Formats: sequence, C-alpha cells, structure tokens
Amino acid sequence: MIRRVTYLTPLAFVLAGGVSGCEATSPDMVTRADPVYQGIETRLLDDDLVNFRVELAGGSTSSDVDRYAECAAAQYTLIRGYGFARHLRTKVAEEGGIWRGDAVYTISSARPDGLRTIDAEVVAADCAENGIPMV
Repeated sequence: MIRRVTYLTPLAFVLAGGVSGCEATSPDMVTRADPVYQGIETRLLDDDLVNFRVELAGGSTSSDVDRYAECAAAQYTLIRGYGFARHLRTKVAEEGGIWRGDAVYTISSARPDGLRTIDAEVVAADCAENGIPMV
C-alpha cells in the first residue's frame, strides 16, 4: 500500500487562511438597483372607489409596484379628507423592464372591515420617509 503524505508549507497556510475568510453571497446580501418611479394616474370610479395606475422601471419588483400604489392610495385618501383605505386588488405586469400596476382601493373616514386596510397617515409618513412618491 502506498501512502501519500502532503506537507503544507507556511505559504500554503497563508493562502488557505485567505480563502477560508471568503463567504458565498447570500440572497440577503445581494443589492439591487432602486426602483425608478415613473408616474401615478388616479381615477375616481365612485365616491369612495379609486383606481391607481403606477409605473416603475429600474430594479423594480412586483412588491415595489404594490408599495407604490399603496403610497398613492394613502396620500389620495388624505387629500380627500379621509383617514383609511382598503385594498381591493392590484394587477401587476412587467414588459421590457417596465413594471405597471393597476390597483383599486376604497377610501373611508372610519377603519373599514377587511384584512388589507391601511391607516393613510401612517402609510403616507412611511412612504415619505422612504422616498416613495405620492400623488
């Protein structure tokens, strides 16, 4: 039986130490470009029913589209003198790096029933703090 013995020189230890400090990039560490907000279109469908169409580019995702529409809804709710909105639906599409959202919200002075309600003042303040444009 032949036994191979490998001797590590001091240089090998230095090189091994340098490589051992490297870590693979986790998904949390990957940074993406910030979304480029390209506009909001607002349509009043009824006294308390509002449609928001938003458009983004850059490093956008569908969650960026949802957030942009939510920010628009929050500010619009405050402009109309109400305090709350309830998300009904958002349709999201991406084509050629441009993301488009078509969202519908109800607005009201009292907190509406439902799971996806927003306090317009709180959401609008958060959007302003995070640099997300509003209507």
